[in-house]
Amino acid sequence: MPDTIQHIAKFLIAVGLIIAGVGIILLIFRNIDIPFLGRLPGDIMIEKKHFTIYVPIATSILLSIILSLILYFVTRR
Repeated sequence: MPDTIQHIAKFLIAVGLIIAGVGIILLIFRNIDIPFLGRLPGDIMIEKKHFTIYVPIATSILLSIILSLILYFVTRR
């Protein structure tokens, strides 16, 4: 059982480092505009006088599919 906990801990550390790396990359390249990201047909944006609601449904699905494929090919044995 402790071996399983050690694997989970290493996995969580790796995921945390990946998220931190993506955050740093986004900060460095924040002025670069990816043309389709956030503007897909399924993304919902409601703008009113004093507030804006943005729900990136299609963008989230697209990123989920891309990350799932990447993880599938990386972890495939």
